[in-house]
Amino acid sequence: MTNARFEIDGGVLTITLDRPERKNPLTFELYAQLRDRFRALGSNADVKSVVLRGAGDNFCSGGDVHEIIGPLTRSSPDDLLRFTQMTGDVVKAMRACPQPIVAAVDGVAAGAGAILAMASDLRFGTERARVAFLFVRVGLAGSDMGACALLPRIVGLGRAAELLYTGRVLPGAQAYEWGFFNQLCAPGVLHERAREFANEIAAGPTLAHAMTKKMLHEEWALPLDDAIDAEARAQARLMESGDFRRAYEAFVEKRSPRFEGN
Repeated sequence: MTNARFEIDGGVLTITLDRPERKNPLTFELYAQLRDRFRALGSNADVKSVVLRGAGDNFCSGGDVHEIIGPLTRSSPDDLLRFTQMTGDVVKAMRACPQPIVAAVDGVAAGAGAILAMASDLRFGTERARVAFLFVRVGLAGSDMGACALLPRIVGLGRAAELLYTGRVLPGAQAYEWGFFNQLCAPGVLHERAREFANEIAAGPTLAHAMTKKMLHEEWALPLDDAIDAEARAQARLMESGDFRRAYEAFVEKRSPRFEGN
């Protein structure tokens, strides 16, 4: 029982963390399944974009206290390292898959749940959302699953340091002000809005979207001149694609382009 649902419709894969009575926590099995599912997207041409959401009124409460935290206190050093590497592999797989990921965040997004939202490409939230990187509250560092690398790039270094040192809750409105959320939605339309955005991405040039995601990830560590050169190579490759030619032909013929991902 992995407590997640995976549904593909119209090129959009919706992943629903599905244990609402416990605020959709993560288990060892669910971590591994998410890692494997995101890895498999690299070779799945049927999926153009992804929506990541939680069932009910919450996104994800993080690692299950009884099914993960308790056993970890009794684990060997080797087992602990295997676990932390596996959780990091979930984020690596999310960043490496070519499809843009839209997180729909309502209610609680805590600990590893906040990391899953952060590792997505875009985040839609609600005012009642509560984002918290709780690791410090259980005696752990904020350096979990890439948080010290990813979070400063989203909200800035000083704000990321505050959240990671204190573990305090970031309310939905402030998360939007700080740039953690791309949009604020009413709870009743959150999933619909996230799905609409994912549909828009799926209808676009998926080959180009995949390249944009790849370059956003890879250029973090590049000097500006190297980044410009990398973008020149990437764009030149896309100019060889059928999508580029078809878009030009559609413009000339005054019609909407049809992107085929090649």
